[in-house]
Amino acid sequence: MAISGTKKKKVSKKLKSSWRKHVNIKDVEEFLEDQRLDERLGPPLATISNDELFKVDVKPDEQLLSSKERRKLKALKPLKCLSSLESYTKVPDPIAKRNHVRTKEERMNRLVMLKKEANQKKGIFTAKEIQAKANRELAEVRRQNKPKRGEFSEDLWAGVKKFPIESDEWATTNTKKHNLRGVGVPIKNVRPSLKEKKSGVPAIEAPHPGMSYNPSYKDHQDLLRAVAEKESKLIKEEAHLQRCTRGMFSKVTEETRDHAWLVEMSEGLPSKEGTNVEENEASGDEYKSVNPPTKNQKKTLKQRRKQKEQLDLAKARRTLKVEKKKITDIHQLKVLARQVSKIERQQAIIRGMRAKVKELKKNEPKVLGSMKYEEPDLEFNMMQDIAGNLKDLKTEGSLLADRFKSMQKRNILAPTKRHARKKAKVKKYTKPGHKDEDWKKTVAR
Repeated sequence: MAISGTKKKKVSKKLKSSWRKHVNIKDVEEFLEDQRLDERLGPPLATISNDELFKVDVKPDEQLLSSKERRKLKALKPLKCLSSLESYTKVPDPIAKRNHVRTKEERMNRLVMLKKEANQKKGIFTAKEIQAKANRELAEVRRQNKPKRGEFSEDLWAGVKKFPIESDEWATTNTKKHNLRGVGVPIKNVRPSLKEKKSGVPAIEAPHPGMSYNPSYKDHQDLLRAVAEKESKLIKEEAHLQRCTRGMFSKVTEETRDHAWLVEMSEGLPSKEGTNVEENEASGDEYKSVNPPTKNQKKTLKQRRKQKEQLDLAKARRTLKVEKKKITDIHQLKVLARQVSKIERQQAIIRGMRAKVKELKKNEPKVLGSMKYEEPDLEFNMMQDIAGNLKDLKTEGSLLADRFKSMQKRNILAPTKRHARKKAKVKKYTKPGHKDEDWKKTVAR
């Protein structure tokens, strides 16, 4: 009903949008919402009779159960955490018949199913069924062999099982990781250990006896002799380089050098005497080709036939030669066997020599970079500098440099050299407004 004192507004209800806008259907929506709630939760209690709500028990419907039986019945009920997945409405499904995805057994033909059952009774199984049965048996054995909680039947400190690929020197680290994945071998065993020594050289080598603060005369002379030999070797190498580079060329004046350069650059050019001109006049101006022109003439059928016959003959000769060589090789089996045995003996000798060289070079520094390792200079004191006690001893060398060289020798660090940093060349100039002349003029004013 319209409120008194107000005039009812007349609007057009031709379209759905205007109908929804100007028509009040709130009471209808509330009624439908209550009806849907009753369908989900059941009818209201006012409409249900007392006999349906209440019941007078004369005797118990179920017998009293023990706690163990109650636990068994409770275990059969669905979990409480899955209650949110259950349907909480009493509205029946509007689509009673829905599409059902049939299982593999339901999709199978009836005749095929009967034949399969008959084969199983006779003991005939498919490969997939046999494999599944074997897998079940293996899983059962693993389950039985699995140690129970608190049982320690396996020695944890026993030796780890070794695989041949672990000690294979030809296999790379990635290959070993790929083959040992999933077999129970830790990956850290595959990688080279950091504790493994990279060289046979000891970390701290014993110094020369002549380096002592109170050496014997013989040891000190041996040390000085070794230092002198090394120094003489360096002087000899420097003299050789001087002789092979600067010593090979004689010094000339600038005029002689320029004249020699002019003569060398003028070779082959026409001279003032006219010797080259006369040679050109004697030769004449006529141009003659070295190779005469050829005609692009097509081969005749006879020439093609002859060529094909020659190719067939050459092929037959090659085949015959191969067959003859096979027969010759059969008769030379003893000679070939002697040659093979001789080669094997030579290779065995070479392998032995290589093993000896490898053993000798075992303690030598390896090539870790572009530079080669150089032995440091021996530290020594002259006879007058030896004091005989540590208090007055004149120290030589550096402990830090000695440890650094030792790490390079033991292949821990790559050999390097000290690089001198060049200073950038800065161009200096004076701004026009900062010249002394301008300043003097300003002061004079």
